[in-house]
Amino acid sequence: MWIQDLRESCESNFDQRERGQLEVEVIRDKWRTAHSEGEVDESLLEGLERRSKLLIGAQDHEWSELLDDEDFWKAGWGSRVEE
Repeated sequence: MWIQDLRESCESNFDQRERGQLEVEVIRDKWRTAHSEGEVDESLLEGLERRSKLLIGAQDHEWSELLDDEDFWKAGWGSRVEE
């Protein structure tokens, strides 16, 4: 749910990066609150935080690339897997 909400907010602002980044910050506050209330587990929080950091720090071309990257939106993206 949270990843989908994040993606929808970003895609609705695909051509307005700065506005999209502000929405990412709003959503980030909501999932942090949900985490503190026990509604979001640690692994999901980590994945959301990794994505939000990249989205908030992105420039125009990076923003577009992230929004178009299907792997970026998949569950488990960017997680550290023990080998």
